Amino acid sequence: MLSEALTALAAAGGAGVVQAATTDAWAAFRQHIARLLGRGDGPQENAELERLDRTVVALQSADASEREAIRVRHEAAWQTRFELLLESLDGQEQEAVAAALRSLLAQYDAPSPMTGPSWSGDVSLSAEASGNARIYQVGQGDMTVHER
Repeated sequence: MLSEALTALAAAGGAGVVQAATTDAWAAFRQHIARLLGRGDGPQENAELERLDRTVVALQSADASEREAIRVRHEAAWQTRFELLLESLDGQEQEAVAAALRSLLAQYDAPSPMTGPSWSGDVSLSAEASGNARIYQVGQGDMTVHER
């Protein structure tokens, strides 16, 4: 069983794959991910490249109504791939792969397991106030209000 930190790293890896899939950095990112998951085994690396390509196709061809569900499904699938890899390794090898994944996610500015919650998708807010009422809304992230 993985530690909480490694499980969070695997989740960040899954989110990172999905996030990078629609960016200009995808070609290089997918090569690095396939190499990491393939662990020096050429046929395994090719199988990972095929899985990564299927993720891109699924994300790009999704209708707006199903895009979020497909994103979540692929994030979970890639999280599981990273968890299985990390669970299959012992001690120093596990830490080396974890460090490589952290570095890769940082290099491509993917979500970090240490930055707190993240969101994706559309946000729609509406509110109505009357009298002296105040409304403060934030769709994603934090809000600081200073009143005088």
